[in-house]
Amino acid sequence: MDVNNVNIDISAVEPKQYPSNGYPEIALVGRSNVGKSSLTNVLINRNSYARTSNTPGKTQTLNFYNVDDKMFFVDIPGYGYARISKKEREKWGQMIETYLTTRRQLDGVILLIDGRRKPSNDDLQMYEFLKYYNIPTLILATKMDKTPKSKWNKETSLLNKTIELNEDDEIMLFSAQTKYGKDEVWQWIEKHTGVK
Repeated sequence: MDVNNVNIDISAVEPKQYPSNGYPEIALVGRSNVGKSSLTNVLINRNSYARTSNTPGKTQTLNFYNVDDKMFFVDIPGYGYARISKKEREKWGQMIETYLTTRRQLDGVILLIDGRRKPSNDDLQMYEFLKYYNIPTLILATKMDKTPKSKWNKETSLLNKTIELNEDDEIMLFSAQTKYGKDEVWQWIEKHTGVK
């Protein structure tokens, strides 16, 4: 899909703040600093529209990116960040769970996992959660430019062994630096949203 216009329409913490125009939505989830903002920037052909940060835990709301008045990317706060209080973590967890389990416009989730490492317990728990609620999921191994290509098959094999993949879900490799995987990610998004 060729993207011409993107806006952050809404930052929400509860359902009454979600967009009401009915566009399909794809949510981006993953650990803090796994590359959600970088993926967003690659998909929308912008260098730094979605703010990337070296400080984990910066995203604290559900950020709805309006893409060409056709669909939304929903950037969800990263999990696994230890420096926020337990109370704050519980609040985030409730906000995220409410969105993922009640939002009718949600057509799929891209779960980003650092391709250089074995999936964490948080990653596995998030995938099990998505599977339980039958939410179509693309598992995206990020930062693949930092892994030699000769090891990519090994990384994919490790993901397949570690994650009990639902038969309808997929695993893909991605690099924000080289844009490897961008077209395949868009194909997955188009398939699940019907947006072209």
